Amino acid sequence: MTQTLPVGEGPEVQTSVTSTDAGQGAVAVAPQWKLVWWGFKRHRLAMAGMIVIVAIYLGAIFAEFLAPYSSEHYNPDYAYAPPQRLHVLDEGEWGLYVYGYKSEQNPETLALTWTTDESKKVPVQLFAHGEEYKLLGLITTDIHLLGTSGGTKAPPMYLLGADRTGHDLLSRIIHGARISMSIGLVGVAVAFVLGLLLGGISGFFGGIVDTGIQRVVEFFMSIPTLPLWLALAAAVPPGWGPLQRYFAVTVILSMIAWTHLARVVRSRFLSLREEDFVTAAQVDGASQPRIIFRHMLPSFSSYLIASLTLSIPGMILAETSLSFLGLGLQPPVVSWGVLLQEAQNIRAVSTAPWLLLPGVAVVIAVLSLNFLGDGLRDAADPYKH
Repeated sequence: MTQTLPVGEGPEVQTSVTSTDAGQGAVAVAPQWKLVWWGFKRHRLAMAGMIVIVAIYLGAIFAEFLAPYSSEHYNPDYAYAPPQRLHVLDEGEWGLYVYGYKSEQNPETLALTWTTDESKKVPVQLFAHGEEYKLLGLITTDIHLLGTSGGTKAPPMYLLGADRTGHDLLSRIIHGARISMSIGLVGVAVAFVLGLLLGGISGFFGGIVDTGIQRVVEFFMSIPTLPLWLALAAAVPPGWGPLQRYFAVTVILSMIAWTHLARVVRSRFLSLREEDFVTAAQVDGASQPRIIFRHMLPSFSSYLIASLTLSIPGMILAETSLSFLGLGLQPPVVSWGVLLQEAQNIRAVSTAPWLLLPGVAVVIAVLSLNFLGDGLRDAADPYKH
């Protein structure tokens, strides 16, 4: 319908209508990934979660550079030393430093009491020289983002405190992110492949194949999670090294996490195999793998992406729980769950509450991943575009 515009208002109204039509036209012809990205950007919590997760993974990749010390470095003379405050102004001028420690021993309990010694200043430098390491496993260097000016021979810098053996908790949390965050990726990848493969076969072929796979899924889902973890973790030989134990824990977590995705993929395949586009592909002579991977899977790929993202927090929590109970990774491997083993002792926690900080890292990572997954799920919903 053509509308007559008032005199003098034509250019302004026409410009508004043209810009609106152009925006609607861009949405109408935009590919699916761009629609998902536009929807995702409107989700502020999801954007914040993505920024935090990217920062955590970058920190895990460059852990040796970001951490003041290596995960093995310790000083037993500073057991349970409290966190130090980093000062940025030295007598009105720019200069990083921390105050040293002063300890007093209780003559009855022999416990050390730490206080701040403001008469001792420990200079702190950006891009300081410290312990030697290989950046990304390739480049040998000793540059750390933050460190004391005297290197490892200088008085220690414990920005987040020290544990019972004098390890720097900040350095160990940064190094622990590599294990805890990567085990989530590896575990979810294995579970994703298993769930996608078995669920797709079950839903596409049906019949006796579907029945057999579903009985296996129901068997795994009927077993209580914690006893299954305990049994499988106890089956891991105690003589295995850190790397072997790492992969064993990953496999254990993956064996439990694939069942739900397999059920969802099966139901989607059952509904899609009767659709017209699948029938048309079969009539056109397309092979079964092409029908599955070229036509059926892309139709709900957005859900798969969201499901993949939301599964990682569960893997991280599972590894943390197993390691906290002493059934998962063990020292000298450093993960957030292993670090939380120090917090099992109530007396140690009351003396050094900063030992719970690895748990704070777990909470931040899990919340950020959940926000990211919720944003992807909402953005991938075709009914919201």
